[in-house]
Amino acid sequence: MYQIGFSYLLENNLQRNYIADTLTPLSFSFENIGFFIKSNTAKKNNWAFTYFSRQDQLPMGKQLMQKDRSNNYNFTTQLLQNNNHQFRFNVTYRELIASKNFHQNYNSEKSLLGRFEYTINEWNGFITGNTLYELGSGQEQRRDFSYIEVPAGRGEYAWIDYNNDGIPQLNEFEIALFPDQAKFIKVFTPTNQFIKANYNQFNYNLNISPRALSNAFHNKKIKNIVTRLTAQSSMQIGKKIIATDYISANPFKGNVEDTALISLNNIFNNTLSFNRFSSIWGIDISNVRSFSKALLTYGFESRTLTNWQIRLRATIKKQYTFEIIQKLSNNSLATPKFANRNYDLATSSIEPKITYTYATKLRLLTSFLYTTKTNAFVYGGETSNSNALNIEAKYNAVNNTSLLAKFTYSNINFTGLPNTSVSYIMLDGLLPGKNFLWTVELTK
Repeated sequence: MYQIGFSYLLENNLQRNYIADTLTPLSFSFENIGFFIKSNTAKKNNWAFTYFSRQDQLPMGKQLMQKDRSNNYNFTTQLLQNNNHQFRFNVTYRELIASKNFHQNYNSEKSLLGRFEYTINEWNGFITGNTLYELGSGQEQRRDFSYIEVPAGRGEYAWIDYNNDGIPQLNEFEIALFPDQAKFIKVFTPTNQFIKANYNQFNYNLNISPRALSNAFHNKKIKNIVTRLTAQSSMQIGKKIIATDYISANPFKGNVEDTALISLNNIFNNTLSFNRFSSIWGIDISNVRSFSKALLTYGFESRTLTNWQIRLRATIKKQYTFEIIQKLSNNSLATPKFANRNYDLATSSIEPKITYTYATKLRLLTSFLYTTKTNAFVYGGETSNSNALNIEAKYNAVNNTSLLAKFTYSNINFTGLPNTSVSYIMLDGLLPGKNFLWTVELTK
């Protein structure tokens, strides 16, 4: 069963200024003619096609003149009959033709908006996940930003006066590592400049759980190993470029020229776990790769992060939990406008941790963290070695009251200039030598 329909909308609003014998700017008129055809929407698998043409008129002297006309096409479908594989698709194409009465040098503008979603749940949950893909075009507003001071602890950024001139500059603000330093917020200010932009986005999330197929393994040894494995993978890619005659539909195309790029963000996250659902012991191996590049008022700013982490945990008598966390990472920032902010840090750390838990009332934790950081030679070659002893206790008195106390002793050996953007990050906001940090928090 199909549905076919037509639509017609018309509005003519005239307001005259009899003294000047002209139409007021509030006058307007539009005409909309549409057609659609749909399948049975009661079924899980359905589709629809819609077309409409719109014409707008605005006042020019004593009469209304055509401003523009558009042709709009839309197709949407849903395939939900299969519970294990489900699709949703929606695409819209629009052609805008401007009149020479208002736009002397204006060509027709074509735009495309699309969205695709796919969900999978196969083999009793062995593979689950979803995928989202979007593309489109529109107007992107150029943005400027500034830092505004707020009460301590209410902000996100700290001001470090690197050149000791007493005047805050854009390259002197860092993400605050301690609440008392968080005195500034970053405020984006829209400008009156717009850029025609194309964008696309691709996201996916995939989970693999072999324990869902436990009945398919006849060998107990293989079953005991394979069913303890779980894997998770996710990716997010978002890209905006200056609009051209063609639509950028490939989200994986990364070699975009700086003259065309507005922003690019991607995050790739993978985790492999063994014995993840066990409360006795388990191992997790994770890798995170992220890259971002944005066009700001002072130029491009690029950030790259690669992080590997191995986490081993073991629980003894349900009260004592032992953990070892090993991390290897590389973190870089490139800002051609502010060379003093650029860095490329290689970081390695290991942290053994012991936690004691008594019911839901008391938790005691102690750990030792050893960290080494090295900045690339072309950016200064600074190095740091940190030894940190952490002690933490949390006591829940009643259902709505808790007391948290934390103490950290950190000893840092640092080679390089202390009052720089790189040193602030490498020292975690501390100073070379011995540092004592403590926190007491009462929550009610």
